[in-house]
Amino acid sequence: MDILLLLAGLGLILGGANFLTDGAAAVAQRLRMPEFVVGLTVVAVGTSTPELAVSVLSAIAHNSDMAVGNVVGSNLFNVFVILGICALIAPVALTSGNIRRDIPIGLGVSVLLFLLASDRLLHLGATDRIGRAEGIGMLLLYAAILWYTVRTTPRPAHAETPGRKQQAPWLSVVFILGGLAALVGGGELFLKSAVSIARHLGVSESAIAITLVAGGTSLPELASSIISVVKRRPELALGNVIGSNIANILLILGASATIHPLTMGGITTRDLLMVVLSSLLLFVAAFTFRRRSIDRWEGAIFLAIYIAYISSLLR
Repeated sequence: MDILLLLAGLGLILGGANFLTDGAAAVAQRLRMPEFVVGLTVVAVGTSTPELAVSVLSAIAHNSDMAVGNVVGSNLFNVFVILGICALIAPVALTSGNIRRDIPIGLGVSVLLFLLASDRLLHLGATDRIGRAEGIGMLLLYAAILWYTVRTTPRPAHAETPGRKQQAPWLSVVFILGGLAALVGGGELFLKSAVSIARHLGVSESAIAITLVAGGTSLPELASSIISVVKRRPELALGNVIGSNIANILLILGASATIHPLTMGGITTRDLLMVVLSSLLLFVAAFTFRRRSIDRWEGAIFLAIYIAYISSLLR
């Protein structure tokens, strides 16, 4: 029964995220925001709304293990599984924007998470935690990165379609409100089921968050990335993954910590170092190999690393 409720909750989360993104994009279009800005902001954040719903609801319930574990697991899943699978389908090319801006920012944000969550290691406190002040700082940093990205991203060469039919305002409101309701309701159901499954299996909530919960909330990124590669636009897959990982740390953990300070609990230094490693591997691929792409053999290594890590986590 818990598994069925978990799947039902996940379905509500994914459906709600889709409706919310569509409604927000329609509002942005009505406000005459350029399409490329909508793509970099509304749509990019939209794929992270499942993680946002789960982590924020976990923070409200004072369940830090689930809030942090969901983000840590999602970032690992995005790089090692999604990019691994995409690279096996077709090599994922790295654009100049990825190399000069996105990958370095992603690595810097991962290192920032490690530093913020390692109070004991750095002798800054007796408990590893991310407080409200740090959470607010992360949100401000995310806003600054979005602004920088919009300012430095070239506008598309083709003109935007002026005659596209706009969604009715009332329908946009229905989409947004319905999406939010589905996200909250589905998130509550998903969380309760995940916690119940963890207790029945005798597995820690942090382990369930890093594996089952993170994999479920990362399904939008997985689907959109695979579609991008199949349509021979692999650069979109890489941008989607990096953008999602940055949003997971700065936006989602920032919002969660602002609501309630997050303690690491079952999230270990090894888990945080794995997040840094995932970003570091992308950085190495960008700056050391001449092909400037993630090839099939590298994709296979990514998947092998993930399988080894999850196996050690569930022992």
